[in-house]
Amino acid sequence: MLLRTLDNEISILEMKLAAAKAEHQSLSNDTPSGNSKRKYFMVIGINTAFSSRKRRDSVRETWMPKGEKRKKLEKEKGIVIRFVIGHSSTTGGILDKAIEAEEMAHGDFLRLEHVEGYMELSAKTKAYFTTAIELWDAEFYVKVDDDVHVNLATLGMALAAHRTKPRVYIGCMKSGPVIARKGVRYHEPEYWKFGEVGNKYFRHATGQLYAISKDLASYISINQHVLHKYANEDVSLGSWFIGIDVEHVDDRRLCCGTPPDCEWKAQLGNICAASFDWKCSGICKSVERIAEVHKRCGEDENALWSASF
Repeated sequence: MLLRTLDNEISILEMKLAAAKAEHQSLSNDTPSGNSKRKYFMVIGINTAFSSRKRRDSVRETWMPKGEKRKKLEKEKGIVIRFVIGHSSTTGGILDKAIEAEEMAHGDFLRLEHVEGYMELSAKTKAYFTTAIELWDAEFYVKVDDDVHVNLATLGMALAAHRTKPRVYIGCMKSGPVIARKGVRYHEPEYWKFGEVGNKYFRHATGQLYAISKDLASYISINQHVLHKYANEDVSLGSWFIGIDVEHVDDRRLCCGTPPDCEWKAQLGNICAASFDWKCSGICKSVERIAEVHKRCGEDENALWSASF
């Protein structure tokens, strides 16, 4: 019991140290916005891939402000939004050059020191939080997939309700089965660590969208080299918070279905923060359908600019 208490205290001290280091860096280094002392409300990283240009364009045309509006969002609301991507296995190759050209046109990417690959999503998640907290001093750090619809004002209000909590992990909490069988989607090679075959994972936020507070992003940053990576990214993130004092917040507004589900809820005054199709782990055929989801389930255009977080 004493050792467990000491371990917990050490983990909390490490998080505080990482937070202090991040704050020091934010004061001594220029941030991407050019304001070295700026504090932000939330950083939203949109996980994307080299092959997802059409998805990114569909997001830019719906829920993500573009150009000057995106810069205004950072300045007035403290909300940073970036598409998050690493590098190809062939550095400087055609895939990287295409992203560089897209960045020149839009200026909305966060490039990671990470080699892209589906089986590397857990490593990418660590790299994202580590890089984001080095660049932006924010209260919350959000990860969302590029085939999910987001209502920014509703998401902001959902997070703001927890801003006084030191270590908070917000998402749609689930506990799916541990897949031991090879060749099946979401197969877990380390299934034996979770007990008998047929057991379920510990509670963790579904991977389409989740948010963590600054202390937890700091914890990931300072411990990134010793945090274990499981096959599934959302499981990995949940595992990193086991053994430390973290509040899990299950907020179902972060995992609504596409119309008619999110539309019915909006009509009842329960606007969704995020919408997607569970069967597709995102909006099915999102490039073709996200505009319809935005039209039927999107919050009022003025909601974001009139919101006070």
